[in-house]
Amino acid sequence: MNLLSRIRTLTRVRPLPEIDRPDVARSVAIILDGNGRWAKRRGLPTAAGHRAGARTVRRVVEAAIDLGIDDLSVFAFSTENWSRPQDEVDALMVIFAETIERELPDLAEQGVRVRFIGRRDRAPESLRARMHAMEDRTGLNTRLNLWVAFDYGGRAELVEAARRIVESGVDPAEIDENVFAANLYQPDLPDPDLLIRTSGELRISNFLLWQLAYSELVFVDKLWPDFEERDLRAALAEYASRRRSFGGR
Repeated sequence: MNLLSRIRTLTRVRPLPEIDRPDVARSVAIILDGNGRWAKRRGLPTAAGHRAGARTVRRVVEAAIDLGIDDLSVFAFSTENWSRPQDEVDALMVIFAETIERELPDLAEQGVRVRFIGRRDRAPESLRARMHAMEDRTGLNTRLNLWVAFDYGGRAELVEAARRIVESGVDPAEIDENVFAANLYQPDLPDPDLLIRTSGELRISNFLLWQLAYSELVFVDKLWPDFEERDLRAALAEYASRRRSFGGR
């Protein structure tokens, strides 16, 4: 077995029985990967895969509530995704708006607070308005925080944080991790205990570079639209089986 095969064997999660685990990851991040491939395998347009992925987000959020997760971060659209074919980008903007209108209101009724991470200036004005309205509507909800990374890039976030610190005139001698973290897009986003990536890819793709410093990583072979509650349970079980030392012993 070569090294790459060993890495895949060790890091990909295998389905586990649906059992209760005492050590639940309270903050979970997910890279939602595989919508396009899901659609292609079925002979469907790419947009159909993205719509299926949006429905999966709702199901996974509801499962996360039941499993005791406090914060769920999902990577929905990256700064690099603007380079995709224009028809796909246009369809994604429509799908995001549809998701806010059709999927998120029911989650809001269940106590989910929705917050968006990343830039907004490049999104259509109508979509920005829906994002702001959803944040306002759910601002007092406390059952689960859903962080939606839209037009987000980890490097861009770090550059913007550095720019803010310089512009604020902070003495360089006073800059530490706390000062830097306070200038991120959403300073109150907890560092994820667990990062899940679907579709079998083994990388973090510029997602939450600062926040993932000590997160546990789990890679799942399933494409995102096929991801189910049992897969989330399996990832949480894998997380609970690991020992986190944060660089100590």
